[in-house]
Amino acid sequence: MTRRPTRLLAFSTLVVVFAAAQPASAYIGPGAGVAFLSGGLVLIGALFLAVAIVLAYPVKVLLRVLTGKGRIKGETKRMVIIGFDGMDPLLAQRFMDEGRMPNMKAIAQQGHFSPLQTSWPSMSPVAWSSFSTGVDASRHNIFDFITRDPCTYLPILSSTEITQGEKALLKIGKKEFFKKPTGGIRLLRKGKPWWAILGEKKIFSNIIRVPITFPPEKFHGACLSGMCVPDLKGTQGSFSFWTTDSSLTGPEAGGDVNMVGRQGNIVRCSITGPADPGAAKPEPMRIPMKVEVLSENQKLRLTIGAKGDDQVVELGVKEYSDWITLEFKSKHGGAKAAGIARFYCMGTDPEFGLYMTPIQIDPANPIMPIAHPTVYSIYLAKKHGPFATLGLAEDTWALNERVIDEEAFWKQSLNIWEERRLQLFDALQTTRKGSVVCVFDGTDRVSHMFHRYLDPEHPANEGKDTEWGKDKIAEIYEKADGLIAEVQSKLDPKRDVLFIISDHGFCQFQRGVNLNAWLRDNGFLVLKGDASVDEATGKQISRDWLQDVDWSKTKAFSLGLTGLFINRKARERGGIVEEGEELRQVKKEIQEGLMRLEDPKTGQTIFREVFDAEDIFTGPYVFEAPDLFAGYVRGYRNSWNCATGAVPAETFSDNTKSWSGDHCIDPREVPGVMFCDRKINTDTPDLMDMAPTALQLFGCNLPPYLQGQPLFGDRKPDKKPKEAQPVPAGDDPAKEVA
Repeated sequence: MTRRPTRLLAFSTLVVVFAAAQPASAYIGPGAGVAFLSGGLVLIGALFLAVAIVLAYPVKVLLRVLTGKGRIKGETKRMVIIGFDGMDPLLAQRFMDEGRMPNMKAIAQQGHFSPLQTSWPSMSPVAWSSFSTGVDASRHNIFDFITRDPCTYLPILSSTEITQGEKALLKIGKKEFFKKPTGGIRLLRKGKPWWAILGEKKIFSNIIRVPITFPPEKFHGACLSGMCVPDLKGTQGSFSFWTTDSSLTGPEAGGDVNMVGRQGNIVRCSITGPADPGAAKPEPMRIPMKVEVLSENQKLRLTIGAKGDDQVVELGVKEYSDWITLEFKSKHGGAKAAGIARFYCMGTDPEFGLYMTPIQIDPANPIMPIAHPTVYSIYLAKKHGPFATLGLAEDTWALNERVIDEEAFWKQSLNIWEERRLQLFDALQTTRKGSVVCVFDGTDRVSHMFHRYLDPEHPANEGKDTEWGKDKIAEIYEKADGLIAEVQSKLDPKRDVLFIISDHGFCQFQRGVNLNAWLRDNGFLVLKGDASVDEATGKQISRDWLQDVDWSKTKAFSLGLTGLFINRKARERGGIVEEGEELRQVKKEIQEGLMRLEDPKTGQTIFREVFDAEDIFTGPYVFEAPDLFAGYVRGYRNSWNCATGAVPAETFSDNTKSWSGDHCIDPREVPGVMFCDRKINTDTPDLMDMAPTALQLFGCNLPPYLQGQPLFGDRKPDKKPKEAQPVPAGDDPAKEVA
């Protein structure tokens, strides 16, 4: 029996060569799609590209000599930016004071260290887009992981658009012949990243795993895409778990729990892959697998595939396998799709449990664009071995749903960290001039999943270990500090400049708030007459994705992690709120009501501020933004079911998931970090300052639309929507680390 997830976000899967459109799924955040390309075609294309690069190189060198393009003026020849997603300034200061981060402490003393103002709202896709483009969300158009389609009210991915269709190569009258698939994957982030502007001057950049770079854009440089790269199924990470434990009820999100039978020491099951493009009705491609329990239950032997086409893998209990290539074949034609995955045995006695990571796109044989040029991921895989390509590679939902434990998650995070380290040092070796940017996600993912260990009273601690992982956040910060020592050994301080940044900080996430429930209770959101009723309270409730909302009577709704949308006549299909005075009045009433909202458990007011988008943004895409943003105080966040557009009976709920830390609150509460190995011109740097700084260092003119300022030289008075400031000392979560 297979337990299917109930809270999955469906999106179309684009098939470019062989496959037809199929649904793709992901938890909240984003779903994406898979664009299947023939592996052979990709490799052949990559080979031709490599040959063309070699043949064109002498001509390019001559042109650069004649035109001066690519020549870097000034003392700085290379800028290196190391991103530690989610590194918190208060925790960093604490660990520096405790002697656990000596290398960054030395940089802070000799150069610069301060909080770094994050984006509005404070989440990774928004923040890293501002880092890349030098502008805020109203100018790059990324406000969340997801948004709503104003025509359908259904969720859509904010960063990527998937389209598909067919084009006839020959038409005779109304008849069409020789149809070929059309469509593509389009990056929805607006604005030009600073490395593309450098590329116009033939200044090379190597960009590794920066979020919202999928699909990769063409520029003079190399890019390995980060956040929002899907897995082989077209989701943002769907794990598989095979178990004999009938007490598991299946995950709410993120994967499949498969109940299996054990006959002696043998378990037979199958690996579910992407949709079969040749099937008349939706059905996945599968690979048979036999599992043998060996050596007194301390080892497994996996036989993957049919006879004559199988591969054998052995692994121990509590041990990850190497990356295993999985090739799926259509039963209805010649289509194939290959990916890679790792297996981890949770145990064999008394219950059997085998976990498989989401099936990643194989970087050595990518079925869709994950790098620019395409040969870049192939080169890295051939040189350093297979590596995780999924945008959200650390499997937070497998831990959230307790199919793996903290030890398995920690080991996985370290494996991915080491893969990224090899990619970084390859880039430092091969990119001697220009810029190198590499983002490490482990600091963010470990903080999300281990933050409960810093607070003995966290509701997520109930029934879980509270000792094993209590030092893991400190350990990942120590690991980051050790990496910086390695990086510094490869740099020349006379010609290289080093930045260490994060996109946001962190805090506890103890209580969830469902804004849709509050909107219903206060008359702003109305459910249909046939919507379900909660027996305990007598209140109407709604399923995910706003399915039971009566749009003819609803003035406002929430979807995603911070946003509230007004049901505007000028924008939403069923909008009822008029522009002008009525719109202003509805927003004002909601703002005032939420600012009075108290947690019945503590009596605490939960918002520092509820922001009107028109007060904090002035860019051309503000009309597309949520109309209001929830600026929570520390400890609160949109509940999981608010993010998915559900309307439960109660507004407040305890957060009992392992995902116990977060940052989707008032941005002033969770700034990131800024380290630099030289002095900068402000104590309050902003993420948007990185783009003009990079351009200035390499002698490029600054586009007038940039909202940030260079961090070297004279600085004009900052013009920011709200004053950037660190968290008040009394709210310092680092005190709980001791």
